[in-house]
Amino acid sequence: MTVFFHYSLYGSSNVFLVANDATGEAIIVDPADFNVNLLNFIEKKKFDIKTVFMTHNHPHHSKGLSTLLRIYSAKVFSSNAMLNETPCSIVHDGDEFETCGLSVNVLSVPGHSADSVVYKVGKLLFTGDTIQAGLIGKTLSKYGHSLLKDQLSLKVLSQAEDCIILPGHGPPTTVGAEKLFNIGFKKTKAESRSDRYELFL
Repeated sequence: MTVFFHYSLYGSSNVFLVANDATGEAIIVDPADFNVNLLNFIEKKKFDIKTVFMTHNHPHHSKGLSTLLRIYSAKVFSSNAMLNETPCSIVHDGDEFETCGLSVNVLSVPGHSADSVVYKVGKLLFTGDTIQAGLIGKTLSKYGHSLLKDQLSLKVLSQAEDCIILPGHGPPTTVGAEKLFNIGFKKTKAESRSDRYELFL
């Protein structure tokens, strides 16, 4: 298995291509803006795009989906039944399946968006906007923020520390590094005061 990275100027997003070295079959994770540079790379390498993983439905990760599917006959996996008018194979938390000869696990991690999922392939975690180096995803409410932290702690930071996080934005990182340094998991002053108060209840 080899992973290739493509940087999309649209939304400053990461696009990942996961290739089975033996068969040439490949997965695209979050096609963002599917442009001619990415197309030329795929064709030069002679990859056969069989699968698309969508981590969530935000446009800067999904805009290129319709273009990609005009060129390649790929099966789209998402937690949504429909994405950009494209029917998808729905994934659920805890799903395990095989595609392109690779084993995949699905982790539902809502908070940044209700439909956010993480795909685990070997020791690689494709996390979309749920977590990136040093930060966790933006949320629209305190509840969403709390939910995201809880789900990340339960499902992502519980993975082996040498698992590599490949986020929707920014550089790769590891589970071990995020457990030590991600500021999204640091308690705010208000949370710390609440904890102290609860000790006296």
